[in-house]
Amino acid sequence: MWRCFGMERSKVKTFVSWSGGKDAALSFYRAMGDFQVTCLLNMVTEDGRISRSHGIRTDVLRMQAEAMGIQIIQQESSWETYEAEFKKALSGLKGRGVEAGIFGDIDLDAHREWVERVSRESGMEAVLPLWGEKNREKLIEELIEAGFETIVVATKKDVLGPEWLGRRIDYDFVRDISKIKGVDISGEGGEYHT
Repeated sequence: MWRCFGMERSKVKTFVSWSGGKDAALSFYRAMGDFQVTCLLNMVTEDGRISRSHGIRTDVLRMQAEAMGIQIIQQESSWETYEAEFKKALSGLKGRGVEAGIFGDIDLDAHREWVERVSRESGMEAVLPLWGEKNREKLIEELIEAGFETIVVATKKDVLGPEWLGRRIDYDFVRDISKIKGVDISGEGGEYHT
């Protein structure tokens, strides 16, 4: 049995680092049965209007949390103060008994190193349920089969045109995006956000 800080994971209080996108959602989904997920943590711009990660309006993110019946904590930051504000949020969560964070990274080493370091420095453990998943098509299929309604909200304009905006991630999406050379089907290279 996997343990976190010497405790059975079902007893470990966690937060989910929340972008509002598919990887955060799938990580949350995988963690739900194994951890006591207490809240979502979402980093937002200084004016509190949009998320730092995908530029999603904060009211939409609050509606996502409400639909899931979970609290969302939205921490304001600039890019310059991001790490300090993230740690400040973790400190507050630590004070509430939260011991680990769930992150949606798949294979970007720099992201993993950052979340592990910041978590460790805050006295928490980083849990990455999607880490190392090589078969990206299976990841997307898991999302579809679990019943997630996932919509493309942003694209890297030199990779995917405006016709991709608003598309639902379904089996037609998988078929179509698989035909584009050099595009990660799961968007891990920033090709699209959901």
